[in-house]
Amino acid sequence: MARTGQGGREVRTELSVDALRLAVAVVRYGHGPRRLARRLREQGPQAAHALYEQLTADQRDGIDSEARALHAGGVGAVLLGLGGYPKILASLRQAPPVLFYQGNGGLLGMRSIGICGSRDASSQGLSAARACGEEIARCGLVVVSGYARGVDTEAHAAALDAGDGTVMVLAEGIARFKVKRWLASRSHDPLQVAVVSQFPPGQTWTAGGAMSRNDVIIGLTLGLVVIEAGEAGGTLAAGLRALDEQRPVLALEFSQDMPQGNKILLDHGAVAVRSRNQLRERLRQILAGNHPGQPTLV
Repeated sequence: MARTGQGGREVRTELSVDALRLAVAVVRYGHGPRRLARRLREQGPQAAHALYEQLTADQRDGIDSEARALHAGGVGAVLLGLGGYPKILASLRQAPPVLFYQGNGGLLGMRSIGICGSRDASSQGLSAARACGEEIARCGLVVVSGYARGVDTEAHAAALDAGDGTVMVLAEGIARFKVKRWLASRSHDPLQVAVVSQFPPGQTWTAGGAMSRNDVIIGLTLGLVVIEAGEAGGTLAAGLRALDEQRPVLALEFSQDMPQGNKILLDHGAVAVRSRNQLRERLRQILAGNHPGQPTLV
């Protein structure tokens, strides 16, 4: 893994490719993310380097080709235990060993709030998602959500329209990311967007991947806003998981057609939000560190 070049740009490029080599090796040959994450926590970069060096020449050649193709496509990578991995996510018990990202990777380390809800949300849910995205952005916080239609799309669009940043967490590999029409048609600064994935670059969407993806949304954020949760399903599971991790959960309380999952979350310790003003106040409390067990970025 060469680290020489004719100038600073060449060195930085090769260092970026090196990180991608290690990241691809980890997700392809790490034999279980939990075990490898533990090794990376304990041993740091030595664990990833040791894994890479144990591979066959053909395996390393394949990794090298994939790493260079990813780099040419604007993809970077950070590994647990190495510089650049978001500290707040590293504090999560289920932090993934690797994150691949595209766009402004600096957004991953900024103060942020997660938003989750159904891809088949009601009209009031979609309106609420947009309102929440706007208020989060106005508080100077980055929006973190998935990349599905419905709530995710409305939250990201609101943050971009408000001129702030947003992080799109994929339930598939980073190489499968496609710019959707709503994003391509929207005028915004590219530095407002980061796309992130914990999976092998070519991995397709699965329900299990969507559930695992929620760990990254929770782990990157200071709190989670739940728009509409059913009495079962991924949104409810995400809210309960966030509560288990002692992340503040703000569950919307609608005056009509109150979602059953939101009621469940409120019964388990989520904080009710009934208006924009109340959301703004809750976000200020989170920024002030007034929630017990709340994670920090320091």
